[in-house]
Parts: sequence; C-alpha cells; structure tokens
Amino acid sequence: MGRRSSRRELFLCFSRASSSPGLLFCKMLGFLQHPVMVTAEVNLNMVALTAMGLLSRLWQLAYPRAVVFDEVYYGQYISFYMKRIFFLDGSGPPFGHMLLALGGYLGGFDGNFLWNRIGAEYSSNVPVWSLRLLPALSGALSVPMAYEIVRELGFSHCAATGAALLVLIENALITQSRLMLLESVLIFFNLLAVLSYLKFSNSQKHRPFSPRWWFWLVLTGVACSCAVGIKYVGVFTYLLVLGVAAVHAWHVIGDQTLSNVRVLCHLLARAAALVVLPILVYLLFFYIHLLLLYRSGPHDQIMSSAFQASLEGGLARVTQGQPLEVAFGSQVTLKNVFGQPVPCWLHSHQSTYPMIYENGRGSSHQQQVTCYPFKDVNNWWIVKDPGRHQLVVNNPPRPVRHGDVVQLVHGMTTRLLNTHDVAAPLSPHAQEVSCYVDYNISMPPQNLWRLDIVNRESDTDVWKTILSEVRFVHVNTSAILKLSGVPLPDWGFRQLEVVGEKLFRGYHESTVWNVEEHRYGRSQEQKERELELHSPTQVDISRNLSFMARFSELQWRMLTVRSDDSEHKYSSTPLDWVMLDTNIAYWLHPRTSAQIHLLGNVVIWASASLATLAYALLFVWYLLRRRRRVCDLPEDCWLRWVLAGALCAGGWAVNYLPFFLMEKTLFLYHYLPALTFQILLLPVVLEHVSDHLCRSQLQRSLFTALVVAWFTSACHVSNMLRPLTYGDRPLSPNELKALRWKDSWDILIRRY
Repeated sequence: MGRRSSRRELFLCFSRASSSPGLLFCKMLGFLQHPVMVTAEVNLNMVALTAMGLLSRLWQLAYPRAVVFDEVYYGQYISFYMKRIFFLDGSGPPFGHMLLALGGYLGGFDGNFLWNRIGAEYSSNVPVWSLRLLPALSGALSVPMAYEIVRELGFSHCAATGAALLVLIENALITQSRLMLLESVLIFFNLLAVLSYLKFSNSQKHRPFSPRWWFWLVLTGVACSCAVGIKYVGVFTYLLVLGVAAVHAWHVIGDQTLSNVRVLCHLLARAAALVVLPILVYLLFFYIHLLLLYRSGPHDQIMSSAFQASLEGGLARVTQGQPLEVAFGSQVTLKNVFGQPVPCWLHSHQSTYPMIYENGRGSSHQQQVTCYPFKDVNNWWIVKDPGRHQLVVNNPPRPVRHGDVVQLVHGMTTRLLNTHDVAAPLSPHAQEVSCYVDYNISMPPQNLWRLDIVNRESDTDVWKTILSEVRFVHVNTSAILKLSGVPLPDWGFRQLEVVGEKLFRGYHESTVWNVEEHRYGRSQEQKERELELHSPTQVDISRNLSFMARFSELQWRMLTVRSDDSEHKYSSTPLDWVMLDTNIAYWLHPRTSAQIHLLGNVVIWASASLATLAYALLFVWYLLRRRRRVCDLPEDCWLRWVLAGALCAGGWAVNYLPFFLMEKTLFLYHYLPALTFQILLLPVVLEHVSDHLCRSQLQRSLFTALVVAWFTSACHVSNMLRPLTYGDRPLSPNELKALRWKDSWDILIRRY
C-alpha cells in the first residue's frame, strides 16, 4: 500500500507541476529523504581462501636471503633486463622473464649482482621480496581460482572448497611459488585460461555477445597467450582449451535456433579471440623484449650478423657504416648462417692437411680451410675477379652480382680457395676444400666459384654486406661450399671441417654464408695489405632489421638452440613423478641443517593419481552403458562429468604425457602443472562417488567420514613436511631421517 500511495502522490505532483512548481519541488525533497541503497554479494569462502593463499605464499618471502636452485639461472636474465643487454634463452619465450624483471624493477634493482652459484648470499641492493613477489602472488591466487573452476564446472561449494584447500596445502606448490621461479606463474595462467573459458561458456547459455561474454572470451585468449609466453609447454593447455572450444563451436553450428549470420558471428568471434588475439599478444611479448634489450651481450654470436648489427655496441660498433655493396677487390669475413654447433667464420692458415690420415687414406696436402669460432685476422678473404690480377677495389667500385664467377683469396697467405676430387678428411662422401698450393704435380688449381644469392629478389641483385645470404658453387665440380660441423683432429686444431658437398639437394643453412665485416681494399702490396687486415674496418653507412625479421630469427634460434642435456644430480623421469619417487634439494643453510626441498604431499599425489584412474574407469563404464542405452546419469550430470574430465583429466594428460617424448633434462617441477589439474579432478570424483555411487544414507555417511579422515591425514603430512617447505627451522639428524619416507628421497644430513 505504501509503494502504491507514493506512486499516486508522484503522479499528482507532476500533473500539478505547471500550476504549482513549488509543490513539485516539495514532493521531490520528500523522495530525497530516503537513502540510496547498494547491495553486494560477498563470497566469504573466496575471501577466506584468498587470504589463506596469500598468507601461505607471502609469509617470510624474503627468506632465505640467498640464491635458491634455479634462481641462479633466472637471476642472470633479470640482470640483463635491468642493464638492457640482449640475451637468448632456449627454455621459453620472454614473457615469464619480463614478469620476474618487473618485480626487480619495482623493487629498484640495478642488476648488479653476480649470479654465479646456488647458496650465494644476496647483497643489500637485491630486493629479494620484490623479485619473488609475482610468483608468490600467482601461487596465492591459484587457490581461489581452483575454487572458481570447480564451481563453474557445476559442482558444489564443498567440492570447490576442497579443491582450493588441496592446492593451498600442497607442499610442492607452496615451495615453487615462494621462489623466483616460473612454474607458479605458468600454473596461474593455465588456470586463468580454463576459468575464463568456463565463464564464457556459461555466459553463452544466457547472454551471448554481452559485455560479460566478450570479456571472458577475450581474457581466455590473452591467458592462453600468456601461458605460452612463459614456457613453451603452456601450448599444451592452450591446445586443450582450443579443443574444447572447437567442440562447443561444432554444437553452435548444429543449433537450428540460430540463423546462419548468427552462427557466422559466433565462429568469427571465437576465431578472433582464441586464435588471432593470442598470436598478436605473443608478438607483443617479443616486441617489448627486443625494445628493452637493445644492447649487445654475451649471446650475440648465436644470432646472425644482421641481428648483431642491429644491437647497440658489439658487432654494431664494428659493422655500422661498412660499404653496403660487395665489389671486386673487397675484403670480407664470411660467417656461416647455420651456426651449428657454434657460430664460425671461413678460415685458413699456413698449416696443411696431413699427407696420410689416421685411417691410411691420403690427402692433397693442401693448405687447410676450416670454420673458426673466433674473430681472427685469418678469417679475412679478398673477392677477386678471375680475369684481373688486382686485389683492390676500382674507382668507382664494380659490384659483384648474383651469378658472377669469383675467386676467394685468403688475405694473409694470398692462396686461393680451392676444391677438387679428393675426399674430405672426416666426410669422405664430400670433397676436400683447401687453399691451393702449387707442388708442381699433376693437380691443377680449381678455384673458380659461382656466386648464388639465395635471398635475392631478382637475378641482377648485388651481393650486399650482412643482408645477402650466399652460396658458393664450384664451377668445375658443381660442389657447394658447406660447413660439415665436424671438429677436426689435433692436426686441424679442433676447428670445424669445411667441405665441398656434391650430393647436396635443396636448401640448408650449412651451405649459406654472409659477409659480416667488409671494407674496400686499398693496398695491392702484400705487406701493406696485411697491416690493413689487422686494422679496424672503416664505417660510413648504417642499416637495421625490421621487427618481424628479428622476431623470426630469434624465435627460430630459441626453438633450435641446443640446451645442456648433461645429466643432473636431481634430474628425473616422468615415471618418477606420479608416485613422488624423487625430490630436489633446493637450498641448505650454510651453518645449520635448515633446508628447502621440492617435495610434494604424498597423500595428495597418490590420491590424485587414484582419482584420475577412477575417473577414467568410470567414464569408460558409463560410456559402454550408454552405448547399451542405459543412462546411469541424468543428461545434465553426464555433460558436467564429461566437461570436468575433458578439462581436468585432459589437463593432466596434455601437461604430462608429452614429457615422455622430450629429449631434455627433466625435473620434478615439470610435473606441477599436470598435478594441479589432477588436484582439481580429485574432489570432483569424490563428490560423484558420494552423490551417485553411494546408494544409502549410511553409505554416504561412512564415505564422508573416510573423506574427512583422508583430508586430515593430508593436512598432517603437509604440516610434517613444512620445515622442508619453508626451510625456516633446523631439524636434528633424527628428525631428518624420520622425514625420509622413501629411499629415493635425498634429504641432506650434515655430519658434525
């Protein structure tokens, strides 16, 4: 009655407004006497879980104030960022390194610390808390995200809380997130990608193309790109999300309630947000990376000459302004584009091939030609016109073009690059390459080479410094000058073998060379020329690479660079991870027995594996029954069950099984992303057993009691392993021995 009366008064007030404005104003003041109320729903579960996550990850974060395990590895890259020095890390894209460097930047780190050994004490200028902050926040926020994912899958608050609590108390996840490492950040973005897609999918059922719908769809693409940008293994979760999205898109195509235009809009939106946007964001990571790292550094030699010349200092200081066009008479150094096993330059020296090799095979005894991985005066060659004797550049210079025949004269010995029908020292299927020595025997010189510019735009292109990638094709035998990459014996000073490859078909970087240093020769006399070769190059023209050219080369190098595959004391195999048969000693206090280990909660790890197995068996059982038209579950429960398995069991599989195919040194922390998905599946399976397999109230009560006992034991184990998780208190030798529950665990015990 009161609300109806108010409306009537308002109507009468407005109807009399023209005759009595004062009355209208009085009535309006009456309405303003009531306060404007805003109500909000607060999920106290989420608040409590977030608070506990922050407490568990941020408590005493700066302890220990020493380099812990792989912090020695990532810390070097943070210092490079602080000093704007270019580096290359083959373990993954740069986004994760940039996040760690952001922590250092916010803490005022100047990059001045020598990351040379595990256990080294941090100096006062290193903001340890700030450097470890972002991984810790990622680990803390993964706790409420676990809760939200299980809720979005359609399961109860109890199951969601259980998943979050398991992530909260899992010791290995705590340890990894409290250090300057990237696994916790990777897990965060993996979970964010899954959560965003689930929220998008649930929005699809109610309000497609709403702002909320677009927000979660776009956030899914960004999160997927961030996961890949941290470590390449993030692509597995990205592919999982794409797979689930493709299935859902297939159902959208089959929805006859939607028009063709509407279906097309759905597909284009998904393609733009889940394919195009992640690619653009991934490129953005590299753009920022290359924008920040503009100075020459210790990893330059892995890159091409053109890339090195684009950096400030280093090769750029030497090559900036060199003559662009190579001419007859030019003095050049020739770098092999392949750069495997190490970057190297075409090289010769006074020594000759031995008359007889160790296997009894004879050689030409000509002057050795190798590929040398260091800057040296013997790397200089002169591009000679076969029809002229002069070794200087004309005025005006006569440029060398694609298809021209040249001779390459070694600058210091004036002998010509030669090959002939003699087997190479270590590659007998190929021809030996040498500098010709006239022994006055029946072996005439064969020193003519045709220039083939492989990246030319036309058949009249000029040979350019740094930019042109060229092959040298032997005129007499059609052999191609190639780096075999095999180290020569001691008589060849362990330098790399260069051969003439006759059987070569197609393109390979081992046959491609580019001019790195270049100058126009001015001296015809040998002694004056030797002095000229020892002097620095002259500079007068500059050049730069485009972003896409630099990105393409950097990405290729990151994917192909050889990592150190040597065996590590704490390396392990994927089979060791499932039942936690291994651990990693991260840090040991220099004076006491306090130590930090990457060691998981055995109750959670074993239970998660059993839950995955139980899900697989139940899924197959239900599938077979449905094939016989026996539906044990209502359709909505079945769809929830399938989606939970696709994202949780699938997330475990795609983040675990590929490691069996990888030929690299593996560690226990590689399993943590897969374990996180298993933990999400565990309460889902428990709730399913309680709701659908326990037939009576008594069975449910007994099962609930077992679950409570199991969770209590998981909490007890987590608390027992706490000293090894935080390393905040020393343990006696007997206490340490008591924690060595498996013989394969390496618990460090000091001998006093």
